[in-house]
Amino acid sequence: MISFSNVNKWYGDYHALVDINAEVKQGEVVVVCGPSGSGKSTLIRTVNRLEEIQSGQLQFNGQDVHSPMGHRELNQLRSQIGFVFQSFNLFPHMSVLENITFSPMRVRGVSRDAAQAKAMALLERVGLAGKAQAFPAQLSGGQQQRVAIARALAMEPPAMLFDEPTSALDPEMVGEVLAVMRSLAHEGMTMMCVTHEMGFAREVADRVWFMDAGSILEMADPKDFFSHPQHPRAQRFLTDLRAH
Repeated sequence: MISFSNVNKWYGDYHALVDINAEVKQGEVVVVCGPSGSGKSTLIRTVNRLEEIQSGQLQFNGQDVHSPMGHRELNQLRSQIGFVFQSFNLFPHMSVLENITFSPMRVRGVSRDAAQAKAMALLERVGLAGKAQAFPAQLSGGQQQRVAIARALAMEPPAMLFDEPTSALDPEMVGEVLAVMRSLAHEGMTMMCVTHEMGFAREVADRVWFMDAGSILEMADPKDFFSHPQHPRAQRFLTDLRAH
């Protein structure tokens, strides 16, 4: 569903992504991990073109993501890729219900009644049916992130991207967000997750990609990665994690 071939990205002289070759199959859950500054978030943000690449090719569902396209085509592409940010990115002046119904109505032309029925079903699913009329500022971080997941799901995307979805949360709220992600994975959603939650990676991922200095240094089954990492940098990363 997502394929990177010889993808490179620079910020000025800084080589942020170095010859990335990888693929995410339909229904697969890939967790991207690695030290801070390794290129994880940059990588995931190239998939829906929040970051441009300078060379190589990136395909989503057979479409060349970085080919020349107009604003409308780009919006069409992005509407197929659910994206959940570290900082929630909800519209603060809209209620929870309005946040979730806005894109289906504006981008896909769904009727208000249908959009609201879908939104209520999604809020039920993420455990927030009672919060439809609340505003983001009235919610905890964990609740805001669950609304953000419901908002992404409202567009019925074939794939979901998560960019460190729990790193801005207090520890007691992390579990409620991971529980929603876990249920999505069990239903067969194609997912690419940048996260420091190694328990989630071990339990839910089909594949772990380990990155450092803009390169994917190791791709492995979680069991193998956590018990026998091959690359010395991955071994050091896991040793440091265990020490913490």
